[in-house]
Amino acid sequence: MGFDSVDFLAPVGGGGALIGYARVSTKGQNLDRQIAALEAAGCERIFSDKKSGKNTEREELWNALDYLRTNDTLVVPSLDRLGRSIQDLIAIVAGLRERGIGFRSLHEALDTTTPGGRLVFHVFAALAEFIRELIVQGTHEGLAAARARGQRLGRPPAMTEEQIRHARSMLADPEASISSIARMLGVSRTTIYKYVPELGAGARTALTSAPKEPR
Repeated sequence: MGFDSVDFLAPVGGGGALIGYARVSTKGQNLDRQIAALEAAGCERIFSDKKSGKNTEREELWNALDYLRTNDTLVVPSLDRLGRSIQDLIAIVAGLRERGIGFRSLHEALDTTTPGGRLVFHVFAALAEFIRELIVQGTHEGLAAARARGQRLGRPPAMTEEQIRHARSMLADPEASISSIARMLGVSRTTIYKYVPELGAGARTALTSAPKEPR
């Protein structure tokens, strides 16, 4: 189905039950005012959480979402009671829309069962996408600028150039073992082999047995 055939302002939900959801973020806060507002709005059942919005459990929210049926409407006292972020909020409302369920926020007077409420949420969704793209673009530009300045990106190397030189000089001593050199430099044997590749395939024997140049 193309965009031309979709009526983005078409009301979603409505005609079914009004189901409320309330949440407080700390134990000291009281749910009474939120519940009273939801009851006054005509909610026949109310779910409530006493947990932080950052807590991914939010068990009663998931119970409310599971309880809702097509044409029902989820009602919240305010937008910040539902989502942890604008992206989270939009994702939840989009999920409701796909199921034919409406959404109302009493404080902001938003109602997706009306054309006006649908329009506001599309503006929110577009804004969230715009912010996400700005963040991605800013990250890419920051990385490009760092590369232009010659900065090394990502994790620092396990061995510095000076450590590699020390390792090579010590490996010329037949009495020095790979393990002892690794301990002295504060790295692992694997790291030594990675940064001094000439040690592979028996090259250590050739390195230590080669005649030394006279001083």
